[in-house]
Amino acid sequence: MTDEENVIFREVQRFGLWIWAAIIVETVGVMTAIVIARLERNTTLAVLVTLVILTLPIVVLFLILRLETEVRPDGLYVRLYPFHISYRKFVRQDIEEYYACEYRPIRDYGGWGIRYGLKGKAYNVSGKKGVQLVFKSGKRLLVGSQRPEELVKAIDSIG
Repeated sequence: MTDEENVIFREVQRFGLWIWAAIIVETVGVMTAIVIARLERNTTLAVLVTLVILTLPIVVLFLILRLETEVRPDGLYVRLYPFHISYRKFVRQDIEEYYACEYRPIRDYGGWGIRYGLKGKAYNVSGKKGVQLVFKSGKRLLVGSQRPEELVKAIDSIG
């Protein structure tokens, strides 16, 4: 059997429309500055190229960035691609408790992505729902999910 055949639950999330709105505003702002600077001829080509070089990687990063969550018979797998090339595996035996929850991304964790806050670590990219894991070690991990109840049921099935 391949890994895909063993998957009990799979969810792939990407950043929501709010981040794309911010990127579009930022890109339009940079492009407007480039056009104005070129029209006024008071900016060198090197400065303009630098602005493009700073903007393009941000757009590309958010195009490929995604949170992947899988439950397989041997554990919970999470990765925030491209920061995690391979999955982070969490085995059921190390988890004391887990439950679906709502959270406040900015207040609880300081935003989205791989975050550390007063409530522990979080992997999240969108929304305000997820599954809170509490490990036997006392550490906590929030995994953002648009389908937290399904994720809990999938974790139940490997327990």
